[in-house]
Amino acid sequence: MSDNKLNVIDLHKRYGEHEVLKGVSLRAKAGDVISIIGSSGSGKSTFLRCINFLEKPSEGTIVVNGQNIGLVRDKDGQLKVSDKNQLRLLRTRLTMVFQHFNLWSHMTVLENVMEAPIQVLGLSKQEARDRAVKYLAKVGIDERQQIKYPVHLSGGQQQRVSIARALAMEPDVLLFDEPTSALDPELVGEVLRIMQQLAEEGKNHGRGHP
Repeated sequence: MSDNKLNVIDLHKRYGEHEVLKGVSLRAKAGDVISIIGSSGSGKSTFLRCINFLEKPSEGTIVVNGQNIGLVRDKDGQLKVSDKNQLRLLRTRLTMVFQHFNLWSHMTVLENVMEAPIQVLGLSKQEARDRAVKYLAKVGIDERQQIKYPVHLSGGQQQRVSIARALAMEPDVLLFDEPTSALDPELVGEVLRIMQQLAEEGKNHGRGHP
């Protein structure tokens, strides 16, 4: 049995006649830290989004924890996950930190991190709260900041909250999509320190870099 946490095989993505991804493959074992490096527009974000089906790939195979993700073609000829339950499970095992944070503006910091564990994992509010507090503390967000809304935080703080939100799912693989590119230069270091800490602890990472 393979010890790969993630195996992406011959992934293609086309938009009409334009092929963005031309047979990309990747294998990640527990503890691996993998950077995807390329110029702007080269398909780094598209590749990460195809891995967890925020974008539909055109061809390819994705295996998570040894389980082949069942795929069928949609009406446009792109691949989608055939079983909605498998897609739901996939997104608990592969979580993503986005370039522009994607926090819910109508929820407090704490509520942002609690939401998915409640709605997707079925945790009680107290269990989700305890988990959220744990991971927010891990990324340096204190109790005073946890009751604020995202708009009242700096970009670096918002990105640290989004990392805590991804960690709260306790995934096997954590995907970072250019997580510092939207930050002011003086805020980049605080996010990179968190990522370095996670890497040293052995959480799998895939990162897109310009």
